[in-house]
Amino acid sequence: MNSYPFRISASEFKMEIRQEVQRSPVADETTALFAVVRPILMSLLYSLSQEVIDDIGGIEKVKIRQLARNYRAGDGDAGICFEYAIHNAITNFDPIILNRIETALKNFCNISGDNIKSILFGIEKEKRGSLQIIKTAKENLTPESILMSGSKGRPVKLLKHIDAVASAFRKRTERENLPTSINGLWKADLFIGSSEQWVGTTVKTNLNELESARGLRLGIVPSKQGKKDAISKDENKNLIIVPIPYDNSFMEIFYQGFGIVQQFIAADARLPSEQRLFAPADRFVAKQLEGRRDFSVLEIVEALLPVSQPHLLETKPETANVVLRYGSESFTDMVVAPIPRKL
Repeated sequence: MNSYPFRISASEFKMEIRQEVQRSPVADETTALFAVVRPILMSLLYSLSQEVIDDIGGIEKVKIRQLARNYRAGDGDAGICFEYAIHNAITNFDPIILNRIETALKNFCNISGDNIKSILFGIEKEKRGSLQIIKTAKENLTPESILMSGSKGRPVKLLKHIDAVASAFRKRTERENLPTSINGLWKADLFIGSSEQWVGTTVKTNLNELESARGLRLGIVPSKQGKKDAISKDENKNLIIVPIPYDNSFMEIFYQGFGIVQQFIAADARLPSEQRLFAPADRFVAKQLEGRRDFSVLEIVEALLPVSQPHLLETKPETANVVLRYGSESFTDMVVAPIPRKL
């Protein structure tokens, strides 16, 4: 029996969470590109509206040419990818990312430790109707976990308010019920912390898009070429700015793969012109996708596994059952359990 995400009723929805984990350094460019193209294709597949999926006959039947004709690019697609990349880098102890995060936490937030964790809190819902991401890690929080918001007064207990924060993301009226010191925490993309201390974190692909909000403490952005990448505090926004370098590393490969898929989709699932895709490795990857136009996306993702760099990414599919109560109540516990199906 197949079980798929986005079965939504008035009070309950079930969804699949796919976590892409970097397991080894980038070695060969082409095989590394195959490794990142697989989760990108899955992300685009799950961005389709439920109406489109139903018309085609189910998510397992969506061919890659049908994906190309039904996918609608969104302004936030690259941002979601960057958010995922930062979360995965912290979770899997990427030294380039983790060292900068540890420095920011220690020097600016008085949080130290060698067991930094990340909770992916982004709850994105496109206008098309498909829930993109929802990831809770309540198992990482205890009743004593506090949020270091950088504001005066006693820090709040994060676990106590996490449901209300999630509800405030969806319902504007719920935001008034949050404590004043954290009434902007619903804007958090990640919670980063060690032991019992956590900080609300916003992740943006553009420094100018960083917004201040009560409860947010870290702002993570890509570093700019020719600019200083030192960690600093923006006094006006009350945010610790953490620029992330990524040249010649996984992030560069990831965005290269993202560009390949976007150009391939724009060319109606055919090999783009050399003006649009000129690098030999990029064209080779796109050509392999073109040769499988009549295969389903799920079949292609599976077929590309043997030619992907071994252990660059490990996919961890999970399901989350989420119940939303109306009125004064908010989200209940989000139960996460493994899916036996392997893609």
